[in-house]
Amino acid sequence: MIGKPVSHYRIVEKLGGGGMGVVYKAEDTKLSRLVALKFLPEGATPDAQALERFQREARASSSLNHPNICTIYDVDEFEGRPFIAMELLEGQTLKHRISTKPLRLDEVLDLAIQMSDALDAAHTRGIIHRDIKPANIFVTNRNQAKILDFGLAKLQASGISGQGVRQEAGIPDSQSPAPDTPTVSIDSSQLTSPGTVMGTVAYMSPEQARGEPLDARTDLFSFGAVLYELATGRMAFSGNTSAVVFHAILSQSPDPAVSLNPELPPKLEEIIGKALEKDRDLRYQHASDIRTDLKRLRRDTASGHSAAVGPAPAPPLEIQTVGAQGRAPLQDSGSTDRDLAATLVKRHKKGLFAGVGAAVIAIAALAYVFRPTLPPPTVSSYTQLTNDALPKVLIGTDGSRLYLSDGNALAAQMSVNGGSVAPVETTLQSTVTFIEGVSPDGSKLLAEAAKGLSGDSEPLWAVPTLGGSPVRLGDIEGNGGAWSPDGQKLIYSSGNALYISNADGAASRKLADLPGSLAVGAVDGTSPVWSPDGQQIALNLFDSKTISHLWELSSNGEDVHEMFPGWHQQVGECCGSWTPDGKYFVFESEGQIWAARMAGSIFQKVNREPVQLTAGTVSYSYPVPAKNGKALFAVAGFVRGELERYDDKAGAFVPFLGGLSAQDVSFSKDGQWVAYVTYPDGILWRSTLDGSDKLQLSSPPIYAMLPRWSPDGSEIVFYDVEKGKPSRIYVVSAAGGAPQQLMPDQSGNQADPSWSPDGGRLAFGGLGSGGATAIHILDMKTHQVTTLPDSDGLFSPRWSPDGRFIVALPSDSSGLMLFDLKTQKWSVLVKGLVGYISWSRDGRFVYFDRFGGNRSVERVGIPGGKVEQVVSLKGLQMTGVYGDWFGLTPDDSPLVTKDAGTEEIVSMNWTAP
Repeated sequence: MIGKPVSHYRIVEKLGGGGMGVVYKAEDTKLSRLVALKFLPEGATPDAQALERFQREARASSSLNHPNICTIYDVDEFEGRPFIAMELLEGQTLKHRISTKPLRLDEVLDLAIQMSDALDAAHTRGIIHRDIKPANIFVTNRNQAKILDFGLAKLQASGISGQGVRQEAGIPDSQSPAPDTPTVSIDSSQLTSPGTVMGTVAYMSPEQARGEPLDARTDLFSFGAVLYELATGRMAFSGNTSAVVFHAILSQSPDPAVSLNPELPPKLEEIIGKALEKDRDLRYQHASDIRTDLKRLRRDTASGHSAAVGPAPAPPLEIQTVGAQGRAPLQDSGSTDRDLAATLVKRHKKGLFAGVGAAVIAIAALAYVFRPTLPPPTVSSYTQLTNDALPKVLIGTDGSRLYLSDGNALAAQMSVNGGSVAPVETTLQSTVTFIEGVSPDGSKLLAEAAKGLSGDSEPLWAVPTLGGSPVRLGDIEGNGGAWSPDGQKLIYSSGNALYISNADGAASRKLADLPGSLAVGAVDGTSPVWSPDGQQIALNLFDSKTISHLWELSSNGEDVHEMFPGWHQQVGECCGSWTPDGKYFVFESEGQIWAARMAGSIFQKVNREPVQLTAGTVSYSYPVPAKNGKALFAVAGFVRGELERYDDKAGAFVPFLGGLSAQDVSFSKDGQWVAYVTYPDGILWRSTLDGSDKLQLSSPPIYAMLPRWSPDGSEIVFYDVEKGKPSRIYVVSAAGGAPQQLMPDQSGNQADPSWSPDGGRLAFGGLGSGGATAIHILDMKTHQVTTLPDSDGLFSPRWSPDGRFIVALPSDSSGLMLFDLKTQKWSVLVKGLVGYISWSRDGRFVYFDRFGGNRSVERVGIPGGKVEQVVSLKGLQMTGVYGDWFGLTPDDSPLVTKDAGTEEIVSMNWTAP
C-alpha cells in the first residue's frame, strides 16, 4: 500500500492495525494535508457485522463536529475495501498515557472535562458511544482529548434524537436500533473483535453487562471507570476472566480512589462514586452534570478552596500588665514610684520577650508542620544525540563527554552535545572490555577486562580517556565499581560483598556483606554509585525471585537498607544515580525513568515516593544526570524485531514470515509447521510455513521462550520467564488448549527444554549441586528427573537428531561442550564466547552464534570436526530478550531477529525544585 494512490490520497506509511481496522498515514493531494486512512483489516473478508460497525463509525463520527471528537473527512472505497479518511492525530491513547500510574490531578481534571464535554455533544445529538475506554480516547501532544471509534455507537429512538438527527447522520430509520434492543451479545460476538472483548467488558455498565436496554447513562458509567483509572492508575473492575469482571461490575465496588492515591481531593472521589453508581437512576443523568462538577473542582483546587481545613489560628499573645489597683503595696524601704515604675517596665520587657520567643517558636513549629510539599521534578525538550540505532549502555559523564558500552560491549565515548560515537582505544587483552565508571576528573575510566558474560570477578583497570597504557588496579578483581567523588577511594563488588580500596586498588578490604546477590555491573550497567557528598553508596541487589532492587548503605559500610521498600516489588528497579546537588536519585523501572527526592529544606515537605519522569511507548534506561544539573541523559529505545533468514543465493538476509516481529522460532520435524514467540510481548503462536492456519497457544502473564516441537508434531514444550517467578517448563497441544506445567516449582529455574528423538524424554537446564546450573533429564512417562554426570556449570542443552549426543553451554557461554550418551563423557567442542545452539537437520553439524568483534554464525562438525564460518553478522543489528536470537530454518539457513527498532541516547532538560 505504501506509495499507492487511493482516490485522491497517497499512502505515506502504515501507522498500525488491529482486529477491526488498519490505519495508514496519507497525503490528501487535493487539499495538501496529512490524514489518517482507516481500512478494514488486510486480507480479511468483511462480513455484514464488520461492515456495519465500520460504516456506523463513519456515520456517527461524521455527524459530530466537536474539538474533542476525532473528525471524519471522507468515506470511500478502494479496490472493494471501504475506508474512512479522518483527522491525523499525533500523541498516544489514554491507555498508554495511564500505563498503570495515576496522572497529576490537573491533568485528570483537564482531560476529564474535555471528555465529558465531548460525550455531552454526542448525547445531545442522540448518539451513545457504548465503548468508552482508555484505548478509545486519544491524547494529542498538546493534551487535547479526542474520542475515537464510534463503531459500537447507536442512536436513541426517543428524547432529543429524532428523525432529523438520524437523517443528518446518514442513518435511515430502519437501521436505528430500537431502545429495548440488547447490546451485550451484539457487542461481544458481532461488533467487537475477539481480541478486544476483554478490554471492552472491563468498562461496561451494569445494564450493558446484563443485556438490558441502554441510554446515554451507560456511557457515564464507562466514563466513571475511565476517570477512576486516570486518578489511581488501576482499573476499576478487573479479573482473569470475563465472568470475574462481570461479577465485579454487577456486585462489587472498586477500592476507594483516595485509598490508592491519597493526594486526591474528596470531591473527586465523590464524582467518581456517583458516575459508578450501579443503579442508573442514582447515577449522573447527563454528561453536562459531570462536566459542571469537574469544572467546579478544578476552580476550587486552583484557588485552594478544596484544600483540607488548616489548623485554627493561634490565640493572640497575652502580655500581662499590672494596673494601679493590682499593684503590690510599697515597702518602707525608701522606694519611690519612679523606682517601682522602672521595675515594672523591666518585668514587662522580660515577659514581652518571653512571649515573643514563644510565639516565634510556635510559628516555626506551625510552619514546619504545615510546610508546603515540594512540586515534583520534570523533564522536557527531548533531543536525540545519536543516530546509529545500536544497543547501548550509558555509563557516565565527565561533563563534556558521555561514556558508554555499545552493542558489542566495547568502550565508547561521544560529546554531550551529540555526534558520532567513537571507540575508547585500549590495549587490554580480553574478549570484551566493559566500562564500569568514570573518574571524577574525567581523566580515566574504570574498566573490567572480561573473559566471558558470567559476571565472575575479573581484573579491574584504569584506562586513560585521552590515550595511553591502561594500569592494573593492584591485584583486586571484581565487577561493577566506582571511584569516590574526591577520587581517593574505589568501591567494587565481588560475590555478595562490597569492597573498598585506595583509588589505585591498594589496601583493599571488605566494606559490607550484602543481603542478596549483586546485579552484575558488566552485563547490566548497574555498577555501585556514590552520593555527591561521598556519604552514601547505592547499588543493585537481586531478590530471591531474581528481581533487581536498589539498596543503600553508608560509606562506612553500615545501615544497609532498601532504598524504596515495598515499591514495585514485582517489577523492580535499577541503574540509578544521584543528581550533582544530591537532592534527587534518578533510576529506571518499568522501562521508564523515575526520580526520588533524597534531601530537602526544613521548611519544605519532601515526598520520597518516586515520581515518573518519562512515559509512552518509547522505553528509557540508564539515566545519567549532567554535571551542570540542567540535563538528564538516557538511552531511548523502541522495541521491535523482524524475522529474516539468510538467502545464500542473494548473499543477504531477507524477510521471513513477512518480517514478523518474533523470536525463538522452531519447526516441526516434517518442516510443515512453525512455532514462534512474538517479540517483545512473549506470546507463543503456531502456523504453517506460509503464515496461514495461525493459532495462539499462550497468553500473558506467561512469557514463552524457546518452544520445541515434539518429534510426532503433536505437542510443543517451552519455558516461561514470568516476572517474579522461577522459570518453569510447560507443554501445550499443537492443536491449542491451556499450557500445562510439566514439573512442580523448584527453588531454581527450569529452562531450555529439548526433546529426545523418540519423544520420551526432555533435556533441560536447571539448578544442580551447590546451586550451579546443570543438565537434567525428565522422563515424560514417569516424570522422574535425573542429572547428567559432570554437568554442573552447564546449561542450554540440545539433543542431537540421532539421539547419541547432547551439546550444551558453560554458564559463562565460553564455548561448546559435547556429551556422548554412550560413553557418558563430556568433551570440549568449541572454545570462545558463543550462544544459541542449533543442530543441522541431518545431525552432522552444530551451528552457533559467535560473539566478539567479528560477529558471525559458525558451525562445527560432529563429533569433533572443523569450525567454519557460515555467514558474518558484523554490522547486523539483532535483538532478542536474552541477547541476539539466532536459529535455523528447515533447510539449515540462518534465521535471526533483526532489530527494526532503535536505541539512541537522548538529552532531556531537567527541572527540579
